Amino acid sequence: MISRPRHRIRRTVTLTASVLLAGAVTAPAAQAAPTGPAAPGEGGQPRHCTLDLSTGAERCYASFTEAVDHASGGHIDDAPASARTAVHDSRFRAEARSPAADGDRQADSVIQGTFFDDPGFGGDSLTISGEGLCEKDGWVDYQHNLEDGWKNRISSVQPWGNCWVWLYPEPDLGGDRDGPFKENTSDIGALMNDRTQSIGFS
Repeated sequence: MISRPRHRIRRTVTLTASVLLAGAVTAPAAQAAPTGPAAPGEGGQPRHCTLDLSTGAERCYASFTEAVDHASGGHIDDAPASARTAVHDSRFRAEARSPAADGDRQADSVIQGTFFDDPGFGGDSLTISGEGLCEKDGWVDYQHNLEDGWKNRISSVQPWGNCWVWLYPEPDLGGDRDGPFKENTSDIGALMNDRTQSIGFS
């Protein structure tokens, strides 16, 4: 349990480097993209990766559609191929914002946020899913320390799952924070651009 003067943390989810580095074994880019964890940006094409906060499992895909399908546990299998397009797709936005409306949805397949390497929701993406919706009760419900491959890279964000996103320049929600980002934000601004090392979901 971590206590901070500016926010309270109820649950902490931190991945160890060993879990993520286990997937960094050298392999051809075409094989690594759909089958297992790998550092973003390999092969010259944008990578769309997913991270499950409950298990620490990371997978990367060639398309945003595949990444969302996996991160949502198969409940959103028709997301636009482009994250930029998804921002303006009202049906997709409704599905991603209110996943609990589906009575069959499993608790561990709630998408809480998507993070992008470039402004305008471009470049590589990381879609994070967790145990459930954020509760809007004054607590940081979930947190994540970015692995080395994603530290100091985030430039745009999409919050989902009833979550607001907080960005921090140090691990374990340390340093001055920026946020909350309550809506899709195509440019997070100079304070935290390419400086984020940990993320809070509230």
